[in-house]
Amino acid sequence: MLNKNKTIIRSMDLLNLFLTHTRLTINEISQHSGVPKTSVHRMIGSLEEMGFLHKDKNGQYSLGLMFLQFGNLVAERLDIRHIALPVMQKLRDDVEEAVHLILKDGHESIYIEKLDTDHPVRLFTKIGRKAPLYAGASSRIFLAFMPENEREAYLEEVELKPIGSGTILSKEKLREALELSRLTGYSFSRSELENYTAELSAPIFDHSDQIVAAISIAGLNVRFGEEQMPALILKVKHAADEVSRRLGCTTPVGLTR
Repeated sequence: MLNKNKTIIRSMDLLNLFLTHTRLTINEISQHSGVPKTSVHRMIGSLEEMGFLHKDKNGQYSLGLMFLQFGNLVAERLDIRHIALPVMQKLRDDVEEAVHLILKDGHESIYIEKLDTDHPVRLFTKIGRKAPLYAGASSRIFLAFMPENEREAYLEEVELKPIGSGTILSKEKLREALELSRLTGYSFSRSELENYTAELSAPIFDHSDQIVAAISIAGLNVRFGEEQMPALILKVKHAADEVSRRLGCTTPVGLTR
């Protein structure tokens, strides 16, 4: 932290406000961030000049088109997204549930691709959504298959907070769930991030047999009953295996783990 530029950090804090607010005035930015109005005015002016923020005729700021340009470049350069997309499409058509591709981002997971279904009642998820590693099947699969020392360091430090009604709040139960995922090669969750929903996820490995991503199906809890689960588990694991093979993995999860 000592080597980080304080102005850049404060500017990033201001930009982060727009993750949850579509438009903000300078006064609102100052109130939400706790940064003095004079400092906000100076930083916002620079961000606007560089194209990161746009000011409308009412004096409200929103994210600028520069983020769209960067966002498209990031999406285009995520090779795993292009590799996984045909497999995701096949899985979506087969199980008729929303399919996600997820990456690990620090102590969180992030959705980088989503294929929706034609169900009249759909799961509300979107590209860019994040979740802590302890909550939800896709997050927890990263925790299960990361190196043991990293996993234990995370578990020692993390504070388990409720998100949905089914969020695991006991570290003992969390460790049990992680061990089960390592043994079975998949992770399953109910109402951990959103109530009345379920998610089934399997890990994707690269050529060095390290977990690099996860693929999941998710939908309403009632569509993940005991009768449907065995077939769904098999299909999700096979989809993860296929992407893993395309990345050069020699021991996909569904075959040997």
